[in-house]
Amino acid sequence: MDAEMLWAVRICGLAAIVGAILYSIGDTLLLAEKFDPEAHPRLQPHLKLLSGMERMAGLPWGRMAQGGLLGVFAAPLLLAGNWQVYTGLAPAGLAAALPPAILLVWSGVVGAFGHGSFIYMGEYVQALDQVDNGSQPVLLGMYSRLRKLMVPTFAFLMGANIIASLWYTVLVAMGETAFPRWMAAVNPLTAFLAWVVIKKVLPRRVVAATEGAGFNIAYLIFYLFTTITLWKG
Repeated sequence: MDAEMLWAVRICGLAAIVGAILYSIGDTLLLAEKFDPEAHPRLQPHLKLLSGMERMAGLPWGRMAQGGLLGVFAAPLLLAGNWQVYTGLAPAGLAAALPPAILLVWSGVVGAFGHGSFIYMGEYVQALDQVDNGSQPVLLGMYSRLRKLMVPTFAFLMGANIIASLWYTVLVAMGETAFPRWMAAVNPLTAFLAWVVIKKVLPRRVVAATEGAGFNIAYLIFYLFTTITLWKG
């Protein structure tokens, strides 16, 4: 790898790390909030439908907008990291290296849509919390339709990451990439599972402060490792 290419790989890795941090902050701004059912009696009959989004009921508009937009504007930085991943896999051949990189890019684009949509979900939750019971059915219908859009969005996001992670792992384990073989154990899926385990031993206030950021903390772990292992070329 020549010097210019090496610096491009490094810069893309650093960009992805910054993007994952910003994305995680956006997640916590949206979802790291306690919910007191007694303070929001109009929402109590709808908690099953809201599925955790009720915690956005008390968010100031500015915080909700910042949280949503921060992730959207951080998404291109994460996409840069996927080029770095492709470069690391490239020695295995174009046909082998390109599919997982495409899946990661695709999931990143879809994920930005899903993340930004939380602004509107929060708006619906806050409106439900404020209008009288007679006006709630209209808002419940709007929220329900948006929620239906989010289901395939996040299903694709998860599916694409699982397939990309497994594909990446197989290539790295075969020893034909620029990554050391032990990096086969580090991918977005295993990083996310590791975070789930780590959360169980962290202090409650740390877990509460990082609520909703699991996916992007996993990306942060993954891109830290890819950047470190490819730093010297």
